[in-house]
Amino acid sequence: MNKPLRRVAIFCGLLVLALLIRVNWVQFVQADELKEDEHNRRVDIARYSQPRGNIIVDGDPITGSKETDTGDFKYKRTYKDGPMWAPVTGYASQVYDANFLEKLNDGILTGDDDRLFFNRTIDMLTGKEKTGGDVVTTLNSKAQKAAYAGLKGRKGAVAAINPENGAILALASAPSYDPSKIAGMTEKDGENYKALLADKDKPMTNRALRETYPPGSTFKVVTAAAALENGLYTDIDEPTKSPLPYKLPLSSTNLKNEGNIPCKDATLRNALKVSCNTVFAKIGDNVGRDKMVEQAEKFGFNKEIFTPTRSNASVYDTKMDRPGNALSSIGQFNTAATPLQMAMVASAIANDGKLMEPYMVEQLRAPNLNVVEQHKPEPMSQPLQPENAQKLQEMMETVVEDQGGTGSKAKIPGVTVGGKTGTAQHGVDNSELPYAWFISYAKTDSGTPVAVAVVVEDGSANRDDISGGGLAAPIAKNVMEAVIDSEK
Repeated sequence: MNKPLRRVAIFCGLLVLALLIRVNWVQFVQADELKEDEHNRRVDIARYSQPRGNIIVDGDPITGSKETDTGDFKYKRTYKDGPMWAPVTGYASQVYDANFLEKLNDGILTGDDDRLFFNRTIDMLTGKEKTGGDVVTTLNSKAQKAAYAGLKGRKGAVAAINPENGAILALASAPSYDPSKIAGMTEKDGENYKALLADKDKPMTNRALRETYPPGSTFKVVTAAAALENGLYTDIDEPTKSPLPYKLPLSSTNLKNEGNIPCKDATLRNALKVSCNTVFAKIGDNVGRDKMVEQAEKFGFNKEIFTPTRSNASVYDTKMDRPGNALSSIGQFNTAATPLQMAMVASAIANDGKLMEPYMVEQLRAPNLNVVEQHKPEPMSQPLQPENAQKLQEMMETVVEDQGGTGSKAKIPGVTVGGKTGTAQHGVDNSELPYAWFISYAKTDSGTPVAVAVVVEDGSANRDDISGGGLAAPIAKNVMEAVIDSEK
């Protein structure tokens, strides 16, 4: 071979080598980057080229897919009772991506999850169209309907948990939205999405998980737990030696109770029954900030919770002074909680002090119904010893069952119900409308199937503790009844 030909051959060889290096670099190094590039439509086209798997409640799908003739996406997502289930499903949009369960389980729902490789291989060999798997939830459809109906026309949220295993039974938020109306890529879908973002009532915010509220007097059960766990009191019927009026520590300000209620030297039981600010603020100060922080964190405060959908961290301030701690002990000052968090508090108390990790996905299924992943309930913490939890149960049951208790509207005939009302003031100098709270649990002969937290942002709420009993307790009652009825 002469010299010029040899040079051409070497040059061509180098070009081939460079091409091989480039191809391997693109395929193995840049693959994920190119796949996720916003300008790469092939991934999204493939994503919507077949029906999406479903999200399942009580054995039935609450989602679906339908063919569309708009653009180059063959299928779009549909939702059954979309506004009611939006806090659970989230949305899957051809334009705006996805969130909540739709996003977290996208691989299973589209069929692209590595665990579905065998199914994809069989489908390819048989010529069958690729389909997605299913996400089976722990949700109870009757409880969700009761929660959503109770919030109709209001702003607020409901979270319900099975205390025995942590399964989330209801997760409602109002106002809500219909994910079907933003699932496509039409001009109308775009207008709907922009309107939702501009809505001052924030219908796309999952208030049960992503909104933190001052918990008001419902937090007094956490303070009572701290008193029992730290040996401040052992008998819930002994006088607490609480003065009236009670002056905040390091302050000349007297803390007020709502109305003329018997709070001087009140027992723990009666103090919770009529909701004495003075008693529980004094308890919080006696226990001390560090022990109060420790108790709150055992219930889940100060960290995000994953259900698997993320829930914002509830807050109990770790650096406040003594007056701040006293006020925080009655759910004021900087204390803030999600409805899920307060349902977890009620759940742990009802479950004899053991807090189970909350979850809402029971299993992930392949298209052939084989189980790909099964959730195993796990303990999260032990906020109370069983004997102290049972004492606190007695106190909460007094709130509902005894005459004069603030939670009487949550009574269910033949069922033992424990609860705690709360009205949380907020805004500068408490200028904003208060939030009405109620947390509760229900016990039957066969166990404790449900704990609930309800918060209502309502203009008709009175500035006293009874608002939680009047506005939120009836919603909690209906949710508890729905769970109990569904188990019959």
